[in-house]
Amino acid sequence: MMTVLIVDDNAEMRRLLKSLVRPLAEAAYECGDGAEALAAYAAHRPDWVLMDIEMKVMDGVTATKEILAADPAAKVIVVTDYDHAEWRAAVRAAGACAFVPKDRLYEIITLLQPPTGA
Repeated sequence: MMTVLIVDDNAEMRRLLKSLVRPLAEAAYECGDGAEALAAYAAHRPDWVLMDIEMKVMDGVTATKEILAADPAAKVIVVTDYDHAEWRAAVRAAGACAFVPKDRLYEIITLLQPPTGA
């Protein structure tokens, strides 16, 4: 089983994401902004990070860059309402593995599942 860090400033969205990953994850940690995410990542070293973009204190693109600078093997999936080319480019440049619009959360399950035959 895997561990997941959920980073979103909306508590309802964190609960929704936690319920979505519960069948796949033995533990799901939560925090409300990018700055908290850096500390939570260092403390828990989760297998995956589900990162919102627009948050107070530190945005998700900056937090993704910093997490990957500290741990190049980190796997970050950006989960956001903002499905725009500029955001996709920024997320890719930050090093995220994937970009999932919040209206297509089901895609997260596919991304988190190990490849068949592995």
